[in-house]
This record gives sequence, C-alpha cells and structure tokens, in this order.
Amino acid sequence: MTTNGGFTPVFCTVVPPHILDRLAQAEDPTLAGPARKTLERDAYQRTHRRLTTVLGAPAIAAPAEAAAGKPHRTIYDAGHGTDLPGRKVRAEGDEPGRDATVNRAHAGLGATFELFLKAYERDSIDGNGLPLDATVHYDEDYGNAFWNGEQMVFGDGDGEIFLDFTIPIDVIGHELAHGVTQYTANLTYFGQPGALNESMSDVFGSLIKQYTLGQTAAEADWLIGAGLLAPRVTGKALRSMKEPGTAYDDDVLGKDPQPGTMDDFVRTGRDNGGVHINSGIPNHAFYLAATALGGHAWERAGQIWYDVLTGGELKEQALFADFATLTVAAAKARFGDGGEELQAVVKAWEQVGVRTL
Repeated sequence: MTTNGGFTPVFCTVVPPHILDRLAQAEDPTLAGPARKTLERDAYQRTHRRLTTVLGAPAIAAPAEAAAGKPHRTIYDAGHGTDLPGRKVRAEGDEPGRDATVNRAHAGLGATFELFLKAYERDSIDGNGLPLDATVHYDEDYGNAFWNGEQMVFGDGDGEIFLDFTIPIDVIGHELAHGVTQYTANLTYFGQPGALNESMSDVFGSLIKQYTLGQTAAEADWLIGAGLLAPRVTGKALRSMKEPGTAYDDDVLGKDPQPGTMDDFVRTGRDNGGVHINSGIPNHAFYLAATALGGHAWERAGQIWYDVLTGGELKEQALFADFATLTVAAAKARFGDGGEELQAVVKAWEQVGVRTL
C-alpha cells in the first residue's frame, strides 16, 4: 500500500551523501561529528519513510478553512529534537515573529506555492491545495534539509560547513519540488530516473529563486544552495546548473563531481546510483535551453519541463533519452514545429550528449 493515491513517496535530501561521507572522514572532530550524526539521522528517516510507505499513512487533505488557490502553511519548531512535526510556531496569516528561520521557511513555502500557481496554474504541490508544513531547528548541528513525503524539515547546519538550511530559497523549492514529482511522474529514485528526479527539483528550485528575484535567465546565477556554505568552505554552492562540477573545490569537501555531459556520466552504486551526481547532465540541458531562449526561464523552458513532468507520459523508470524526447514533443505541442523553443530544446540535449529518439 502506498500513500497519496498510489504514488510512492521517497526520502530526499538536498545535501548528497557523497558530501557527508567525505565530511565524516575528516580528521577534525568538529567537522566529522556533525556529518556522522547527519548520516545516521538520514538513514533513520530513510528507513522510516520506507516503513510508512509499506504500512500506509493517512492521506493529507486541505483543511476546510483553506481557500482554493491560497497557500495553507504551518511552521513547527523541533527545538533541536527529532520528533516531528514539533511545536507549532506560525500558522497561515500570522505576522512574522522574531525567529528569522521560521520567517524564511514560511516565505519559502509561499514562494514555491506562488510559482506553481501563477506560472503553471497548479494549486500547491499536489495540484489540489495540499497544506505545506515545515519543521525548523531539527536536531543538533543537523547538516541537511529533506522532504519526507509529507513535510519539509530543515536543519540549522553545524556553522562550520553548513549554515541554516532555510537561507537559500532554492533549497526550499528543491525539496518541495520532490513533492510535485511524487504526485505526478513519481520517478524512481535510482539511476537515471533518480537523477531526473533530482534534476526536476533543481530546475524548479532555481526557477522559484529566479521568479522571486524577478530575474531573467541571463541574470540568474544558476546555483543551487548559494549562501548555504560557511565562510571556511572553498565553494559557492552545492551544485551549478551553468557549469556542473564547479560548485566547490575544497580541502575537506573535495571537488564537485557532477558531470555536464554524457561523456563524463558517472557509474556508481552509491547515492542510489549517483542521483545527485548525474543530475548535472539534465540540469545543464535545462540551463542551455533556458539561456538560449532568454527572458524569464519559467515561461518557456520551464513550461516545457513542467508539461513533461505532469503530462502523464513520463514513466517512472524514464531514462535521460526518454525525458529528452518528451521535451521535444512538448515544445512542438505548445509552441509549434518551427519555433525557437523546439530548436533550443533539441540543441540543448545535443550539447550534453543525450539523444532525442
């Protein structure tokens, strides 16, 4: 039995296991300790998610007072514990409080809701007004943020490598976009379909940031997690869609392993078959298509990607080539055979070495 109308939720984190694995091996205990605790907590949550999927969980419905087309956000405070959701600290309509983390989480949920509603006429992440819940101040020195199939959870970071996970709005958008994928294509979280799953979250996380800032594709930094890394880290973000493999190059974290083309595709059994690594390839394809088209990336490139994600033809086990082929079809269907949209999409996939069948 699965929740959410038959879709299988997965446990998705924004910081890849390969980064935490590297930190856990650091000689400095102030770095290794929090990373090891984070890995242990993530493993627990992953197992808990799997058990909930097997046993079933109650469906989440919008409360009676929630108006269609309006967000229904609730922020909870775990108080550095691990019981979810924690103490309710801000409801929809409440004024901002003194806790900046609570305020950022509330604003990030709202920005995500707004992009999907205004750009794609989607009412919350399930398309049916799903309440958006988030827990902040999770655990001690917890170095991650995650979507567990039902809600968002944010750690405060350790202050040495990671800062507060509510700082980058694209991290919030990234995790909630996993929920959109969960309720639509439900891409399997392994190998190429898993990398597509991660890429969809990076794409829409980046679009949420661009929408909030009013940026064009040319103005955007195309970074995921800018502002998350502490000053001691030699790096600018967790990932770069513009230049995969360049987000960080640090003595402790190592070098960003993401490839930008199929020539450098990474074959590994770790990280669910490299879902956070090989996502750099479809990420780069989206960047190339969006910047070739110019203007606001959510309007044309984003619309094509959204059409594929929600169109019903994208299979759970879809490979990069399957997804690319569907984006070509979606570009034709929405913008016509002779448009620049089709040309931009075809060329983008060619540049990253993915065939459109």
